[in-house]
Amino acid sequence: MGVQENGNKYRRMDAAGNEEDNSLTQSPEQEEGFDKSGSTRKYVLACAFFASLNSVLLGYDVGVMSGAIIFIKEDLKITEVQQEVLVGILSIISLFGSLAGGKTSDVLGRKWTIALAAIVFQAGAAIMTLAPSFAVLIIGRLLAGVGIGFGVMIAPLYIAEISPSIARGSLTSFPEIFINLGILLGYISNYAFSRLPAHINWRVMLGVGILPSVFIALALFVIPESPRWLVMQGRIDEARLVLSKTNESVKEVEERLAEIQVAAGSDNAEKNEEKAVWREIINPSPAVRRMLITGCGIQCFQQITGIDATVYYSPTIFKGAGIKGNNELLAATVAVGFTKTIFILIAIILIDKVGRKPLLYVSTIGMTICLLSLSLSLTFLGNGQLGIALAILSVCGNVAFFSVGIGPVCWVLSSEIFPLRLRAQASALGAVGSRVSSGAIAMSFLSVSHAITVGGTFFVFSLISALSVAFVYKCVPETKGKSLEQIEMLFQDERERPVGEVELGDTERLVENR
Repeated sequence: MGVQENGNKYRRMDAAGNEEDNSLTQSPEQEEGFDKSGSTRKYVLACAFFASLNSVLLGYDVGVMSGAIIFIKEDLKITEVQQEVLVGILSIISLFGSLAGGKTSDVLGRKWTIALAAIVFQAGAAIMTLAPSFAVLIIGRLLAGVGIGFGVMIAPLYIAEISPSIARGSLTSFPEIFINLGILLGYISNYAFSRLPAHINWRVMLGVGILPSVFIALALFVIPESPRWLVMQGRIDEARLVLSKTNESVKEVEERLAEIQVAAGSDNAEKNEEKAVWREIINPSPAVRRMLITGCGIQCFQQITGIDATVYYSPTIFKGAGIKGNNELLAATVAVGFTKTIFILIAIILIDKVGRKPLLYVSTIGMTICLLSLSLSLTFLGNGQLGIALAILSVCGNVAFFSVGIGPVCWVLSSEIFPLRLRAQASALGAVGSRVSSGAIAMSFLSVSHAITVGGTFFVFSLISALSVAFVYKCVPETKGKSLEQIEMLFQDERERPVGEVELGDTERLVENR
């Protein structure tokens, strides 16, 4: 296997330097592969689309709860602390789904874990819609949180494993697009149903979130299983069939299959030595430690800069800026949703052209400026028209910079930097960090704002955002255009790299360094 893989790598390097010769010697199978490039792209795009549908559920819940909580408070007479618990508990409880998601996806497969996530979430959404009391509402919220934990972990992992290297960044960003689309739909739902009676409108708002389950059920008839998971199960022929649908030539299929088999072979060797995955994560090698710091760190910074506080409590923010009336507050949040969705689409276009790290720089620096601007407008400009305008502009700017960088890039990085043997569990651990951070922010925002004012709270967020710029500079490598197996080597010292891989698999990068 090692000799075959090395031979493939030599041929790939040789092909890069002799394009004219290769063009004259392509086999009929290779020519057929290139002829199907259009259908291949459409197939991979469809897989990424359907795998990302669970993310609509998360986004819709985030968006709709920001408005529904106004009417839930009025209908069920809940306290401010209960509001914080209701909003934040979903993110906290989703960590159980994320933790279980890694092992579940290794046992059931990536595809059926996506299905499980949808089923659990829809059960929770149905209970919330019919809840007669705060206690029952919390039960539904807990179930929905577990489903979301599964979903936020498995979608980017599945897409990263099924996508070709050249388009992996854009496609792995699809879940973030769908989260933003869900948030926008939630805001629109709030505004559309806000005029219904208070004991009905929030139930309708939450109930609409059940509808995506129909499309997720249809998705299971379209998307294949992950080829990497199939190889781990020893189902090589099935993996080759999937790769033939997601790669444009027979040569690419065999090269990718060989790389996956080498990675899976290393995993099997580790299993034969009875070195458990979680034990390696708890007591990591230097390379794995760097991966964990990067993957989990970027997930936490994504949340502790306050994006969920901005989204969940945008009506509260705009009310503090001087906007009066529920309809006006909810209408302002729709503008935030449109901004978030538009800029995530821009990120998808740029992520595989510009690269991950430049987008992270633009994002974190821009967020720092907008968060500071929001803090100053809420603190010093009061309820005047200038204060309202600057607050809306700052909130929209913050979500725009978030969506063009750290929002989607975070999920791309966390799904592509870990080796195959650790990928599911490490991605789950990163998702846990994200959800815990999100829940902590959501469950404390109102209390902290009362203690230091809303403006003071966003000043703290701006300081944290400034720290994220330094984190990107120090800990995040550029992964654009590299295979998942090559990315693993970016975190390794020369002493940690297998000799064959250094000589063959990473030759281009060594030449560039020289």
